[in-house]
Amino acid sequence: MTDPAEVLAQQITDRVVELVVNALDVNELVARVDLNAVIGAVDIDEVLTKIDLNTLLDRVDLDDLIRRVDVGAVLDRVDVNDLVKRIDMAALVEETDLGAVIARSSGGVGSAALDALRSQAVGLDRFIDRWVSRLLRRKHPLPSAPSTLLPGKAET
Repeated sequence: MTDPAEVLAQQITDRVVELVVNALDVNELVARVDLNAVIGAVDIDEVLTKIDLNTLLDRVDLDDLIRRVDVGAVLDRVDVNDLVKRIDMAALVEETDLGAVIARSSGGVGSAALDALRSQAVGLDRFIDRWVSRLLRRKHPLPSAPSTLLPGKAET
């Protein structure tokens, strides 16, 4: 059996604690707490071991986080030379169809050269035509194309 004095003491203690808690102004009590001292007493490593990072990351809005990132500042910190050193050039060459690249670039250069040559040939042809017309003392220049190809002169 329990001692009646002990039961009475427990009841009195419970009542006193209840009266004290009800009489406390919690805001006043919190205002008196030195939060820096409380935080300084916390073992951060121990807290971090108890955090489930997957649950935390599930709550993070990654789209919002990425929108806040200053991409220019990130790129300013990238060492491009170091990045280029990491490229496996042999693998890159194997994956690239160099024949097609060379053909395309050569074709472009060849096409441009051929256009320039044609333009020069047309200019030379006109130059020769003018001199021949002068030598033959033609008063009217010859047409630049057969009459059937000239606009408005085609046969109907």
